[in-house]
Amino acid sequence: MAYIGKDLNNLGDVQTLDNITFNAGAGPYNLQKGGVQVTNADTDSIMISIDGVVQGGNYTVNGSAGTITFDFSVNSNSVCNFVKLFGTGVQLTPKDSSVTSVKIADDAVTEAKLNLISTSSVPSLEAKGDGSSQDGYIQLNCSQNSHGIKLKSPPHSAGQSYTLTFPQAITNGFFLKTDGSGNLSFAAAVEDKPTITTSSVIIAPSTSQTFTLNGTNFVSIPIVEFIASTGAITRATAVSFTSATALSVTTNLASGSYFVRVENNDGNAVRSTNAILSASTSPSWTTAAGSLGTFAGDTSGTLATVAATSDSTITYSVTSGSSDLTSAGVSLNPNTGALTTSDFGGSSTTPTTYNFTLRITDAEGQTVDRAFSLTSSFGATGGGQFN
Repeated sequence: MAYIGKDLNNLGDVQTLDNITFNAGAGPYNLQKGGVQVTNADTDSIMISIDGVVQGGNYTVNGSAGTITFDFSVNSNSVCNFVKLFGTGVQLTPKDSSVTSVKIADDAVTEAKLNLISTSSVPSLEAKGDGSSQDGYIQLNCSQNSHGIKLKSPPHSAGQSYTLTFPQAITNGFFLKTDGSGNLSFAAAVEDKPTITTSSVIIAPSTSQTFTLNGTNFVSIPIVEFIASTGAITRATAVSFTSATALSVTTNLASGSYFVRVENNDGNAVRSTNAILSASTSPSWTTAAGSLGTFAGDTSGTLATVAATSDSTITYSVTSGSSDLTSAGVSLNPNTGALTTSDFGGSSTTPTTYNFTLRITDAEGQTVDRAFSLTSSFGATGGGQFN
């Protein structure tokens, strides 16, 4: 059919579809291009010529099915001259770099148009950095798009490439943890309560004293308290955070034994199992060092009693010279400090000085040593006559 104007095949916004073979019926007949169903047409976008006559207003196009149905029965001998689809263009694939963001309307690409399929080597979605200093991130907005959170990549300098794989099911009240290989799992929340590992501290009473308290999970800067046997609580006058395992603590406590309590600023706390801190004065000797006296050999009974003072119970012990005391036949009472014998000097018959060192120990474990001696004497034996 002749017509005036530019060939329709050369129009930039027209596609030529396959001609239709009629079967003496109204249809529906398939709309195809190259044997492939066309599903983006509608009644207004199709022009068809039959037996040299361009049809108009006497057919209906089902776009989703890709079919055309006429209002009349088309003779099987009729010839389809052409089928034109307007509005999509002859060139189905745009030229490289020809489609810009200006050509795409906001929100035009819907979820249905996205085909995010991951492969073993290519992710379905990638948020890239800017090639300079900005790391890639994904932002998740609120319903009003006025607030949002970002999931951001580590910086380029970290050199990190890893995968986080989420668990298969949710566990209520648990938190996510990694196994070190990127596999996440739910684990029960465990509070990092502090602990005290120091087993004993002795400080001078009624004076400002500073000591180191060792433990674990200390958080800067915790509260340190001292609990007396009466239940009275005294707070440390100063606490310096050294590390998660050490605190420098300053306090001024009266004589006595105290439990120690540490409370982090997150509320987690610990109290020592025992009264590990003692405010105590070191014991002191009242018996002068040196000789405790000279005693006749073979004497029995108490030779001497050493004495000391302390703000707690004292015990006495021998730290050196025990062999001398044994050979002298002398024993030490650990509670009273008495030095007793049943046969001073033992088998010896000559004057002898026995040297030894005694130690006093108070209830807090404080010790003081002092050196002493005992001497044996023997008079003349037998008889003599002077003429």
